[in-house]
Amino acid sequence: MQEAQEWLQSHYADGCNVSIKELIQYRGKTGLMNLSPSKTIQSKLAGSYVTKTKGRGMEFDEARHYQPGDDIRAIDWRVTARTGKTHTKLYREEKERPVFILADFSPSMYFGTQLMFKSVQAAHLASLIAWSAAARGDRVGGLVFNELAHKEFKPLTRQKAVLSLLSGMTNLHRQGLQQSLEDGTSDYGQDNFSDACARLRRLARPGSLVFMLSDFLHLSEKASQHISRIAKHCEIIAYQITDPFEHQLPQVSVPQNVSLTDGTRSQTITLGEAKTAQEYEASHQQMSEFIATSLKKCQAKHIPLSAASPIETQLTAGLRS
Repeated sequence: MQEAQEWLQSHYADGCNVSIKELIQYRGKTGLMNLSPSKTIQSKLAGSYVTKTKGRGMEFDEARHYQPGDDIRAIDWRVTARTGKTHTKLYREEKERPVFILADFSPSMYFGTQLMFKSVQAAHLASLIAWSAAARGDRVGGLVFNELAHKEFKPLTRQKAVLSLLSGMTNLHRQGLQQSLEDGTSDYGQDNFSDACARLRRLARPGSLVFMLSDFLHLSEKASQHISRIAKHCEIIAYQITDPFEHQLPQVSVPQNVSLTDGTRSQTITLGEAKTAQEYEASHQQMSEFIATSLKKCQAKHIPLSAASPIETQLTAGLRS
């Protein structure tokens, strides 16, 4: 607990709220995030990424025999003179790849038992991704939503785009946190998450690198359909953010009853009871497997992330493994 408090203080954070000051710190940690594309860039706009598409770009690819219709300006006269047969130079086209971030600040994300809320971890990760994209010269855009509203950010270049996204996240996070404290719960459900995925489908242009940051507890068949359609033209990386309490109940030496409430409904569970602990763990495991399988079917790369430790610790461990 002491280490967690020291980390939060050193990062100007409290684990529950989100401020611009704590998010700006990730500007110096861009080396943790590898944004190299793993799919062919499909954007129609010129940019800084060399694609597998052969055309009239700046990066030389190969020389081949001249074919009717080839641009005579691309004739490789040196190879032609050496071989006695006309050859044409081919280049790889350079296309840009916008980076798009979907940050989920729904009520279930305002939960955490150790270091920070899942929503705060999502904001930290979104900040790291945005700064990493800007450092590479990518355009950065996003969609941030909670149960009350959503805010869209069109992909733009330079630092101003990142700061605009971070400011929007802090405002919606504050709004969602306040709503959770006042109501305790809400009618947020699968339709809201599905609507966010539908908006994402409209906003993410072909060739984009899309990051989805959520606990995916409201992943429905309809939302999966939207994600699948996005994945046909974009690369999707889905970070599922969870808390250790969601995986298993706390271990206690003496069995004890604990009352739980979401602000409306209440129930009592017994800590230290083996059967209850096993049923709880099995239920979460089933949900986790459903989410992982569903995202895999959608052609999205699924990466689990915990809210109980700093993202730099988890990403560094992932790079070593």
